[in-house]
Amino acid sequence: MSARCPRWLTALLALAGGAGITLALAPFNLWPLALLGPALLYGLQRYQRPGTAFFTGWAFGTGFWGAGVSWVYVSIHTYGNASIALASLLTGLFVVALGLLFALQGWAFARLTGLVQQRWLLFAVIWVGFEWLRSWLLTGFPWLLLGYTWLDTPLQTLAPVGGVWLLSLLTVLLATGLARLVLDRKPLPLLPGALLAVLALLLPNQWTRPQEDAALDVALIQPNIPQLAKWQPDNLTAILQQQITLSLPQADADLIVWPETAIPATFERAAPVLTPFLDLLDARGTALISGFPYAEADPTRPHGQRFHNSIGLFSNGQGIYHKQRLVPFGEYVPFENQLRGLIDFFNLPMSSFSLPLSDTAPLQLGEQAIAPAVCYEIAYPGLVRSLAVDSELLLTVSNDTWFGRSIAPDQHLQLARMRALENGRWLIRATNNGLTAFVRPDGRIAAQAPVDAAIALRQHITPMTGLTPWQRFGLWPAALLSGLLLLLAYRRPGTRHAREHHRPAV
Repeated sequence: MSARCPRWLTALLALAGGAGITLALAPFNLWPLALLGPALLYGLQRYQRPGTAFFTGWAFGTGFWGAGVSWVYVSIHTYGNASIALASLLTGLFVVALGLLFALQGWAFARLTGLVQQRWLLFAVIWVGFEWLRSWLLTGFPWLLLGYTWLDTPLQTLAPVGGVWLLSLLTVLLATGLARLVLDRKPLPLLPGALLAVLALLLPNQWTRPQEDAALDVALIQPNIPQLAKWQPDNLTAILQQQITLSLPQADADLIVWPETAIPATFERAAPVLTPFLDLLDARGTALISGFPYAEADPTRPHGQRFHNSIGLFSNGQGIYHKQRLVPFGEYVPFENQLRGLIDFFNLPMSSFSLPLSDTAPLQLGEQAIAPAVCYEIAYPGLVRSLAVDSELLLTVSNDTWFGRSIAPDQHLQLARMRALENGRWLIRATNNGLTAFVRPDGRIAAQAPVDAAIALRQHITPMTGLTPWQRFGLWPAALLSGLLLLLAYRRPGTRHAREHHRPAV
C-alpha cells in the first residue's frame, strides 16, 4: 500500500487515521474507526524501512494525540493564563512529543518484520506492548487505549479476564486481519481476532457476587465551584458552606462523598467551618469522604512541609489516601527551579504536591474497604487493580473543571467505567462539575448528574465480593496470548521465504 503512495500522502493518511480513533472513543463511540486506524497504519507500514516507518508512525501519533488530547489547550489557555499563541505552541509540543511513541512503535515494527512470516501478528503485539509501555514510562499516560472502544458491546466481557489490554489486542487483531483481507484477499488472518471475539461471547457477564446485606445508601455532591474562584483564600468559607448546604438533606445516607480538593485548604484551616457539620454526621452515623490537600512535616521542603493530594474519611470511619500518580504541571512542575515563574501556567494553584513516602491502604468504612483513586489515577489499570483486590467498592474523585466543555470529562468517565468492569465492583465518582456518576460492576452507568449543576446524586449500591480473573492474574492473560501470537509469527531470518517475500520499502 505505502509503496504506491507519495510520502506526503502517506503522512496525510497516517495523520487522518490517528485522528479518527478519537471518534471511536467517548463521547462519539463510533467503534468501526478503532479498526480503521490501526488497519490503515498497518497497511502503510508493513513494507516500510525503519526510518520511513518512524516518520509514518510519528504522523499517525500526531493525529492521534492532536485530536484525542486537544483539551490540554483549555487548561493552558483558560486556567494557565497563556496567550492563544503560547497555549497553542505548548499544546503542539505536547502532542508532537507524545507522537514519538508511535514513531518508535513503527520503527520497532519495521526492524522486526524480517524475523517473522506473519507481520500482522507482530504489528498487533507491538501495538499492545506500546500501550502498556506508555502506562508507566515517565510516570505514564495510559489515555485513549483502544480497548475502551468495546464498552457497552458484547465483547466487553474480555475486560474482567485480561483488562483493557486484552480488548486492545482484540481490536488490533481484527483491524490487521481486515487489512489483510482487503489488501491481499486473504481471510485466514481474520481467524485470531474472530476466535477471540467468539470467546468473548461465551464468557460470563459477572465474576463477582453482591453482598446484599451490606448495601449502602450513598450521596455524591457535585458543588460546581468555578475553578478560578476555588483557590482564593477569601472564598474558603463560602465554598465549604455551599457544599454543607447541598449535603445536609443527604445527612441520613450511609456515605456522602465530596469531589477532589472539595476542601480547598488543609483541614486545620477548614476545621472551624467543618467541625459542626462533621459532629452532626457523627451523631447520625453518616460518613463523609472528601478530597483535600494534606500537609505533613518535612524539613527538607520549603516552609518545612510536604503536601499531598489526598482523600480523607472525616466522620464515622477512618482512613486517608495520598495520590500516587501526579499530573505533570498540574500537580507538580518538572524542572521546578528552572520553570517556576516563567509563565502563569507553571504557577498553577496547588502544583507543588508530592508523592507519598509509602504505599497507602484502602479506606475503611465499617466492614467495607473502599479502593480510592484521585482523578487521573483511575486511568491506571494496574494501580486500581492493586487496591481493588482488597476492597469491595471503587471510589474516584475528580475535578474536570480544568478542561471546560471539552471531550476530556467524557473520556475520563469512560476510563472509570472500564475500571469498574475489570474489577467487578461498583464505582462511585464524585466530581466538581461533572461527570458525577454511579457505575455498576458491569460498567454500565446507574445514575449520572447533569453537567455544570450544583446537585446531589443519590443511589443504593451493593459491595461486591470475589475476584475477577483480571484481579487474580493481572496482565498475564494478555501477555501469554501475545507470546503465543509471537510464536505463531516467528520464523528464522535468512530463509528462502524471506528472500522471496521481502518487498522493497518506499
